[in-house]
Formats: sequence, C-alpha cells, structure tokens
Amino acid sequence: MTDAKVLVVDDNKSVLSALEILLQFEYKSVETVFNPNQISSFPNLDSFDIILLDMNFSAGVNTGNEGLFWLREIKKKAPNTSVVMMTAYGAVDLAVEALKEGAADFILKPWNNDKLLATVKSAYELRKSRQEIRSLQKKESGLKQVINEDKNYIIGNSKALNSILNLTRKVAKTDVNVLITGENGTGKELIARELHRTSKRKDEVFIGVDMGSISENLFESELFGHVKGSFTDAKNDRIGKFEAANKGTLFLDEIGNLSLQTQAKLLSAIQNRTIVRVGSNKTVPVDIRLICATNCNLEQMVADGLFREDLLYRINTIHLEIPPLRDRDEDVLILSDFYLKRFGNKYDKPNLRINNAAQEKLMRYAWPGNVRELHHIIERAVILSEGSILKPEDFLLISKNVASLNMGPTTLDEMEKEMISRALEQHDGNYSAAAEQLGVSRQTLYNKMKKLKS
Repeated sequence: MTDAKVLVVDDNKSVLSALEILLQFEYKSVETVFNPNQISSFPNLDSFDIILLDMNFSAGVNTGNEGLFWLREIKKKAPNTSVVMMTAYGAVDLAVEALKEGAADFILKPWNNDKLLATVKSAYELRKSRQEIRSLQKKESGLKQVINEDKNYIIGNSKALNSILNLTRKVAKTDVNVLITGENGTGKELIARELHRTSKRKDEVFIGVDMGSISENLFESELFGHVKGSFTDAKNDRIGKFEAANKGTLFLDEIGNLSLQTQAKLLSAIQNRTIVRVGSNKTVPVDIRLICATNCNLEQMVADGLFREDLLYRINTIHLEIPPLRDRDEDVLILSDFYLKRFGNKYDKPNLRINNAAQEKLMRYAWPGNVRELHHIIERAVILSEGSILKPEDFLLISKNVASLNMGPTTLDEMEKEMISRALEQHDGNYSAAAEQLGVSRQTLYNKMKKLKS
C-alpha cells in the first residue's frame, strides 16, 4: 500500500463509493467529497497527493467548464498536488484545455480499473517528482548561501581603500572581465567577492580557484571537467569549475602562475564561452562572470614571453589595483581593533585593548605581508596575552632593518637569528618568555640557538 492521500470530488455518490473501494487497497488514505463547493474551505488541501476531480456537476451540463473552474481553485491552494480530471463526455480539446490548466491526466467514465490505477499511480509519481525538485531547489539555494557566505569583511576608511571600493561597485553592475592585482595579503579575493556580492549575479554561486595549486596535467579536468573513462582515475563523470560557476562568478586566483600551454586552453574557453570536458567532443555553453587576480606584473611577463598578450587583453577589461597596507596608514588601527575584538571573542579574552605605545609601533611598521600579516600578528598577540593591555613587546614584527637590508639577500637562518636575538633582548635573556613570544617550546629555542651558533 502506497503511503499517500487521495481525494475524490464527484457529485455521483455511486462513483465516489466505487472509487473509494478501488483505491483504498492501493493508498493509505482515501477521502471523498460530494459537493465541489467544499473545496474552497477544505482544510490542508495541499496535503493530498492526488485529487480526482469530476468535470461536470450541474444536471444537463457537459461543457467541462465547472471542472476547469475547480481545477484552477485547487491549483491556487495546492499547486503541487496532482489533479486527474474525470468526465463521461470525452473530447480532445477539453483534455488539452485541462492539461494546459495544470491537470496531470484525464480519465473517461466508465473507466477501466487497471487503466485508472495506472493513471493515478503516474499522477502520484509526478507529485513525488515535484516534491523532489522543490527539495533540490531549496538545497541548491542553501548551498549557494553557504558558498557565498563571506565571513571576512573589507575594513577601513582610508582614501586609497574607498577609491578602489567605489570603482569596484561601479564595475560590479556590468559583466565585464576584471583583473585584480596587488601584493600578497592585500585582500584581492575580498574585492572579488565584493564584485560578486554587488552584481546582478549575487544570488548565484561564487566559485574561487587557486590556479597555483592545480598541476598542469589536471588543469583541463579541474576547470572543464571530464567524462567517465577519459583517464585512469576518471571513474565517474565530473563537471569542472566553469560549469559549476554557470550563471554565477568564476574567480581565478594566481593566474600569473599558468604555463603558456594552459594559458592557451583558458583563452579558448574565455573567448568562446564554451568548454569541452576531457574525453568528450560535446561543447557545453557556460555563462559566467570572470574575475582574475595575481600579484605578478603581467605586462612585464608579456614582455618576457611568459604570458600571452591576447589572454591579458581578454581578462583585463577593467583593472583594479589593490593598495598595500603601508598606503592605508589610517586603516592600520581600524583593522587592529577589528581583529582584536574578533580574536578576543574567539579566545575568550573580550576586554583586551592596545596601549598607545603599541599602536605607534603598529603604525610605524611597513607591513610587507599587508592585511594578512596584521591578521596573524594580532591573533598571536591575543593568544599569548596575559593581561588586558597589549604592549609593544606583545607584537612580534620583522625588523625594518632586517626586512630592508641592501647587503644582498637575507637567509632564513639570518632572519631566524635576528628574531631570536630580539626576543631574548625584549625579555632580558629569559628563555621561557622568549620561547613563548616566538611560539616555540623552550627546548626548541635552545636547539635553534645551538644550530645557529654551530
């Protein structure tokens, strides 16, 4: 017995009885209604999976207009319920009209029991399909919200930042390709997400791809997808990032890391707005908004023969250069306060604040790692803090002298030795305190010092 609810609406009580007897052995719940006027006030009409509805209720009338009227009323209250129309007066044009109005099928009286049961079963399958589609649509919408959820924020009020944000919001209204450049840690992905968030595609998906992490032999599979059996590990069909981003935004980060061979494949997909899965000959159209980012000088790479000039023109309709943090002096303390509150709450230290001397230290620093470096330095200071006031010594910054030596390249050992020396100096030779500041154990600090002295 199928776990479904069926409602039969007919002004002939003999028909109601016959259908109730026939259907009660097939479906868990079967209810009948003699007067169609009850439909308007029927409770939970959308809880029925199938409704069998007569087309004529008034004596001597066989136009089917009454049935069509009640079909429309049912569809207003229960749009996903499958409605099967019944009439003793068969006509092709009447059946077509009922189907246009949303009926699932059409039954002639007198009916054949097997045929009627098959029709009702098909209507039930249609109802289940509609429910599954609604469920998938809800899941898809939920997944898009999760994927698009951006827990990072663009923080600051400097002139340099506001200038780039104003340009970003102007460009977002269009579908042009955008190239975002800037140093590591400046927030290129955040700007890409802001472009998506303020665009007409904001309700669709944002797909980000780190091009530097994709090996050349997997490039086509990752971006364009593949079909089952196209190579050794292709056990199933798989869509690539271009198809996954269809109707939405595709963000290709670190695009300067691509080889010339992969650049040519990417250029073809961008030009034609179609892709071909690995192992297939079928072209698949894709509708995406393309955003690329890099910290490389692509113009110089073109001059050096390392980047295709035609690809640069394709991705560079609009160029957004993200300012480094050293050009956003007034944002340093705003960002510091933001991260202090975030990590203070995360690590259950909500009352922390940075004293004036420490603020001056943060303001004087050149921030070679930009916002990302500030993020990590504040988090580390919060984790290791012992009081409610953060002082200059709580912030481990790379020495400007070390960062800007003009005496040739600085080795990692030299950098490490400088940091250890500064930590010991700040803590008057206290190895435990220095080790804690550096984020290592006391024994590890001893071992590093021994290695550096040898």
